[in-house]
Amino acid sequence: MSAVDDLDRHFREGVAGLRSAGSAGSAGSGEPAGEAAHVPVGGLDPRTALDLFDAQLESRHTDFAARWMQQQGRGYYTIGSSGHEGNAALALALRPTDPALLHYRSGAFYCARARQAGGVDAVRDMLLGVAAAADEPIAGGRHKVFGRHELAVVPQTSTIASHLPRAVGVAWSIARAKRLGTQCAWPADAVVCCTFGDASVNHSTAAGAINSACNTAFQGLPMPILFVCEDNGLGISVPTPQDWVRQAYGNRPSLAYFATDGCDPQAAFETAREAVTHVRKNRQPAFLHLSMVRFLGHAGSDAEAAYRTPSEVAADLERDPLLATARLLTSTGILTPQQVLDRYDEMSGRVLAAAKETLDSEPLTAAPQITAPIAPRRPDVVATTARRRTTEPATAPVGEPVTVAQAINHTLADLLGIHPEMVVFGEDVGRKGGVYGVTRGLQRRFGSARVFDTLLDEQSILGLALGAGLSGLLPVPEIQYLAYLHNAADQLRGEAATLQFFSQGQYRNPLVVRIAGYGYQRGFGGHFHNDNAVGALRDIPGLVIASPSRPDDAAAMLRTCVAAAKTDGTVSAFLEPIALYHTRDLHEEGDNAWLAPYPSPASHVPIGRARTYGTGKDLTLATFGNGVRISLQAARRLEQQGVSCRVLDLRWLSPLPVDDLLREARATGRVLVVDETRRTGGVSEGVVTGLTDAGFRGAVRRVTSVDSFVPLGKAAELVLVSVGDVERAAEELLSAGSGPDWSSP
Repeated sequence: MSAVDDLDRHFREGVAGLRSAGSAGSAGSGEPAGEAAHVPVGGLDPRTALDLFDAQLESRHTDFAARWMQQQGRGYYTIGSSGHEGNAALALALRPTDPALLHYRSGAFYCARARQAGGVDAVRDMLLGVAAAADEPIAGGRHKVFGRHELAVVPQTSTIASHLPRAVGVAWSIARAKRLGTQCAWPADAVVCCTFGDASVNHSTAAGAINSACNTAFQGLPMPILFVCEDNGLGISVPTPQDWVRQAYGNRPSLAYFATDGCDPQAAFETAREAVTHVRKNRQPAFLHLSMVRFLGHAGSDAEAAYRTPSEVAADLERDPLLATARLLTSTGILTPQQVLDRYDEMSGRVLAAAKETLDSEPLTAAPQITAPIAPRRPDVVATTARRRTTEPATAPVGEPVTVAQAINHTLADLLGIHPEMVVFGEDVGRKGGVYGVTRGLQRRFGSARVFDTLLDEQSILGLALGAGLSGLLPVPEIQYLAYLHNAADQLRGEAATLQFFSQGQYRNPLVVRIAGYGYQRGFGGHFHNDNAVGALRDIPGLVIASPSRPDDAAAMLRTCVAAAKTDGTVSAFLEPIALYHTRDLHEEGDNAWLAPYPSPASHVPIGRARTYGTGKDLTLATFGNGVRISLQAARRLEQQGVSCRVLDLRWLSPLPVDDLLREARATGRVLVVDETRRTGGVSEGVVTGLTDAGFRGAVRRVTSVDSFVPLGKAAELVLVSVGDVERAAEELLSAGSGPDWSSP
C-alpha cells in the first residue's frame, strides 16, 4: 500500500531527479527561465498551470492532514483524492457557474473550482468536514461532502452512482426552464459535470442514467451533460477489466466519447476542454474517460497489500499526477525544481496549520441541531400557498361530485394553472393520460413541455424530478405502481431526502411523487399491481407520506403537498389507492356515497392532521387508504349490533397525526387499528407505538393484512384485511374490555 511517507518521499525524489537532469532554469538557482515563463503550455497558460498545480497540492496535503487528524482522534473521513488530482484540469476547463455533481475523489476539482470562483477556502472546507465540525459550511459537520452553493457544486452521498440520474435531470432542466419561461438556477449555456469511478459504470443506476441521457439526445432534445469516469482500475479491491470502460461507452448512440491520461495535466486539460466545448456548443452529452491512479488505498482502513502486488503499487507511483505537473512546470520554465519544492512545502505548512486549528473546532452537540435541515416546516406559509387560485378556467365546478381520480385530475390542472414552473411526467401520463386516466387531457391542455411521457425506468423518472427541482422547476412525477418504486427507492432515500441535510438548506429538492398503490383491485394485478408495502417509505427521515382515501381529501392534500414543495422544499410521496380511483359507492350499489364535492381552492389539509367520521363512544377505528371504506362499512354493521364507532382516517402516514389519534382514542378508550399493509413492517406498528409513547392506557388491537405478497385473482382476498376481519377483531376487543383509567390524560 502507498502510504503518506511513500508519496511524499517519491515526489521529493522525483523533483530532485528533475534538478539533476537539468531544466529550463539554472539548477538550484530558484529563478524561473525568463521569457519561457510567458509561453503557453499547449492549452495551459502559465497562470492556469500554476492554479492547477496549487489545487493539486491543496488536495494532496489535505489528504495527508486527514490521516494526521485521524491519529489525533479528530478525523472521521479518510477517503482521499490522492492520485485523482488530474480532475483539477477538468474543473479549470469548465466555468465556475457550471453545476458539478462530484464523487468522493474530487478534492482537487473542488480546490480548483474554489480558485476559479474566489472567496472560498477549499482546504478549510474539507478539513472541517473531516473533523465533523458544526461550523463546516457545506453540511455543517453532518458528513464529509464536496458542495457549496457559491461554487455550483451540489453535495452528493457516497452511494455508488446515485447522483447520475439527478445530474441528467439538471441537464434536462436547463433548456426546459427556458422553454417554459421560468427562472433556472443555472446559466442557459451551462454544462452539467458529473464525475464517478470506473466501478460505478457497472451499477444499474449509472447505466440507466447514461442511457436516459442518450435516449433524450437521440430524440433531438437538449442534454448538456458531461459524464466523467475517473478510471483508476479498482473498485476497492476488485479490478476493472482492461479496456472495459472504453468498450462499454466508447460507441454509444448520441454520446460523444473522449479519452485521455488523467495523470498528464496538459492532456487532461486539453481533452477536458474539447469535451466541454462539444457539450456546450451542441447541447448533447459526452463521456470523458480519464485514466488515473489511486494512492493511499480506498480509505484509511484499506490494506492494499491483501490484493495488490508491490510492483503494481510502484507502477502507480511513477504516474503520480503531481510529479507530472511538476515536470511540466519545470520543463517549460514556469518554475524551477527548487521553486516546485518550495511551493510544495509552503502548501504543506499552510494545510497542516489549518488542520491543527481544525482540531479545536466544535462538533455537533445536540440531536435538534443535527436534524434541523431535514424537513423545515412553515405550515402557515404552506397554507397560504395552497389556497392560491388558478387563473385557468375551472376544470370542474366547485361542489360537483367527483371520484378520487377525477379529483386528482382536476387538482393537477388547477395547480398547473397556478404554478408555471410545474411539470407532470412519468410513463404513459402524457398522450394516454395514465393507465387509469388520472392525467387524461392534461397534455392537450398544457402542452407536451409540461405534461409528458418518460422512459420506463423509475430511477430515471425520479432522477429527472430531482434535477428539475434542484434547478428551479416544480416536479410532480408519477410512479405507475408502488411495486415499481422499490428498485428506485434510493433516489428518494439517498438523494432527495438527504439534500437539505447535507447542504444545510443551500440546496433542496421540491418534489411530489404520485404513486398508484395498495391492494383490492379486482380482475387484474397480483402483487405487482396490488402492492401494500410502504415500510421503505416510512423509514425515510423528513419524507411526507400522504395517503388520501376520499376525493375531497385527495384534492386538498395534493394542493398541500405541492405548496409544501414550493415553499419549504418538502419531498412528498402521494399514495393513491388504485381500487378507489373510480369507486362511487360505499354501502350499496348506486348510493354514490364515495363521491365527494370537488373542494374550493381554499380547502387545505395541514400536513399531519387526520379526519374523523362519526361520534361513536364505544370504539375508535384508526385506519387509512382502502381501510377507510372498509372501516366505515364495518362500523355500520357494528352499529346494527349496538356498538357505536368512530372512524379516524389518518390521511398522513408520515408524520403520523398523533395528536388527533390520541384525542380520538381517548374518546372511546378502545382502538382497533385497521391496516391494509402487512402485519410486519406495516403502518399499524407505528400507530400503536405512537399511542404507547403518548401515554394512552386504553385497549389497543390491530387487524392487518397477512405477511404475504398479494396473489392474483380472488386469492388476494385471503391475505388482505376484510370487513369481516374488522368485525371479528372489534368484537374480540370489546369482549376483552378496556384498559385501566383509559380516559386519563
